[in-house]
Amino acid sequence: MPPRNRRPTARELNEAARLTEQLRAAGYTKRDVARIIGRDPSLVSQFYTRGKGAAFVPALQHILQAVQTAGITDIDELAALAAPRITRRTTAAGTRARVRTKAVLITPTGTGTGRVAAAAIASGSTRLRPLIAEAARRGLRLAFTVRMPKTGYVHPSGSRIDSPGIRRGVIQRADHTEERSYGLATTGGFDAADFARRVDAAAGDVTAAVQQWLVETGRIHEGAHISHLEIRTWRPR
Repeated sequence: MPPRNRRPTARELNEAARLTEQLRAAGYTKRDVARIIGRDPSLVSQFYTRGKGAAFVPALQHILQAVQTAGITDIDELAALAAPRITRRTTAAGTRARVRTKAVLITPTGTGTGRVAAAAIASGSTRLRPLIAEAARRGLRLAFTVRMPKTGYVHPSGSRIDSPGIRRGVIQRADHTEERSYGLATTGGFDAADFARRVDAAAGDVTAAVQQWLVETGRIHEGAHISHLEIRTWRPR
């Protein structure tokens, strides 16, 4: 019987692990691969140790091709390409299996943070929903930061019509996107319960709820695409 800690050889690796190895040879880490497929790094390690990952093979094949033939290297772009090709596994009863995620962490002082990028944005940023729901239950305040192409915003950065109204709340990126923060602690933030209701009305789609608020308040153009979203919470004084 082989030692339990013996590392599998290349011939013994499953397809998901072999594709991951090719991505690693191209300069990506297991953590990068996890970000691209929108899962925890521990799952990628289980491609090697437990033979998991069959559901991610089509996505891994596609992003490997994008890296090798199209020269795409940006992790967020690769995540956007991978997302439509990731299918949720089913249970024995034929229903979609749940994705296990880390427990919502909000400290006793009410401080909590959650951030999602392209892959999770495409599926509605649902991993942020428990954070918002728990913040609402505790009566916390909430703020969020969105990142999107500059052309998606209605007002120029630093405009007093748009929150935050000062440039220190705006981060400009080299890819012509811009991060803007709304509901800063200095302005009192938003009622988490209000945003929880918005998310419920959007059938749990956090991305859609935030986007609708930004459109309703005249901050972004309808149809503007959010590429990153961060939620922050705290307890009001």
